[in-house]
Amino acid sequence: MTRIAAVHGALAPHRRAQSEITDMVARTCLPEGTDRRVLDRLHRSARVDSRHMTLPLDQYGELDGFGAANDVFIASATDLGGRAVRDALRMAGLSAGDVDLLIFTSVSGISTPSIDARLAVRLGLRRDVKRLPMFGLGCAGGAAGLARMHDYLVGRPDHVAVLLSVELCSLTFQRNDATMANLVATGLFGDGAAAVVGFGAHRPAETTGPTIVDTRSHLYPDTGRLLGWDVGDSGFRVVLDPRVPDVIRRHLADDVEGFLADHGLKTKDVAAWVCHPGGPKVLEAVAEALDLPCDALDVTWRHLAEVGNLSSSSVLHVLRDTLADHRPPPGTPGVLLAMGPGFACELVLLRW
Repeated sequence: MTRIAAVHGALAPHRRAQSEITDMVARTCLPEGTDRRVLDRLHRSARVDSRHMTLPLDQYGELDGFGAANDVFIASATDLGGRAVRDALRMAGLSAGDVDLLIFTSVSGISTPSIDARLAVRLGLRRDVKRLPMFGLGCAGGAAGLARMHDYLVGRPDHVAVLLSVELCSLTFQRNDATMANLVATGLFGDGAAAVVGFGAHRPAETTGPTIVDTRSHLYPDTGRLLGWDVGDSGFRVVLDPRVPDVIRRHLADDVEGFLADHGLKTKDVAAWVCHPGGPKVLEAVAEALDLPCDALDVTWRHLAEVGNLSSSSVLHVLRDTLADHRPPPGTPGVLLAMGPGFACELVLLRW
């Protein structure tokens, strides 16, 4: 099994109250003179108190097109991602030269050379380090990245792998776009990064982090337009269908219960649920579908309120917070789950 040796989260530099971000969105997204009551209602209903932004709020209106926003993504993702990896390696008692595989996931910007290649040079990783950049998994990217890390380390049990997620979602907000999807997204998503260090089974580890027991992916047919991007001259225009919670209610219970049953477990045996904060309606659908206790997703709800939805980084922040403040008893099972474009679900079975 793969042992998680360290999880470190990092946030973009500019922390702002939700009300301040709402005011910025009103200035940049709504036509002049438009009644903003719908915007205010959507942002309040997101249950987000504050978020971290890559740029000062007054600079978002100055971003001139996709190229300008993506240039900021490349520079900022490299800086924030480098900090996350350095701190995670330090927590695990490792140096850059110990890393055999670097996985990078993001859906909020593009770069060639990829961010992982840029970081390999900056951080001093070995010249023979393996790299796996992943794009397009959206909010499921953190869970999927852990799964691919596990796949690699099962085959190379003496190796060390690092997963890095960087999501600068604020750079994708669309100016002069008053569509419901854009207004919802501008009220929910924030900017952050997370890095996870994993050890193969033969690698000595002094840490007490959980192990990854198994993983599972589910891709649902005829759901390709529920969630994702429409890519155009202005960048990434969000696709966000209100039917997402209904799909979760329809499919999630069977997927999770089948996954657990293969290991002789039931949902009541799970000591901790590490769930991506897709938004209030998504979290309510997850809790309803799995018939969870009322406090089962408290860590996720707190994360949503404090920093919003960080796309692929969020579930890794929830994992970090679970380890720091709500660590379950040793030997008990846990489930890490996230959903994203496809429409798809990623499940990771943990043992604490």
